[in-house]
Amino acid sequence: MRRFHASSARQGCLCCPPALDRRGMLSLAMGAAALPFLAPKARAEDGTVFDSMLLTCIDPRFVTPVNGWMATRGLAGKFSQFAIAGAPVGVVAPAFSAWHTAFWDNLGASIQLHKITRVISVSHRDCGAAAIAYGDASIATRDAETALHRRVFGEFKAELAKRQPTMRVEGTLMALDGTVETLD
Repeated sequence: MRRFHASSARQGCLCCPPALDRRGMLSLAMGAAALPFLAPKARAEDGTVFDSMLLTCIDPRFVTPVNGWMATRGLAGKFSQFAIAGAPVGVVAPAFSAWHTAFWDNLGASIQLHKITRVISVSHRDCGAAAIAYGDASIATRDAETALHRRVFGEFKAELAKRQPTMRVEGTLMALDGTVETLD
């Protein structure tokens, strides 16, 4: 178990026709005043290859610890991010089936725009979305909670392998104190 604590070649986008690149289309549509807002997206076009997409939960208690943990891995500012209630729970749980397409479409866009080759999934303890999707008993004890997150990550990993067979994936479970454990 690792311990972490928070204190410690261009492709067109999905919406633009190939005859006009993304920067040209947005410049025409929004004018030169919009260019400062495009800087983060333009980084991928300058040859920077983003390695990963971070899949996280929407729980505000984990925003700072998760981003800090990513920084300790040398990934600060070098990843796409998708936040959804429950992280992989929100992507595979039948209770949240209406959300699934949003994640897979976003992953496709991140692959195209940022050329990512890995998804880093960070689930967390005391997850309300897990309780909604699988019942309170599923997270009633530490062992039950760990087993649920391992099973959900396994389902997520299997679905990812079907849809993106070359994509690497990591699964972690973060505790309220910042402790991170691997789910694989």
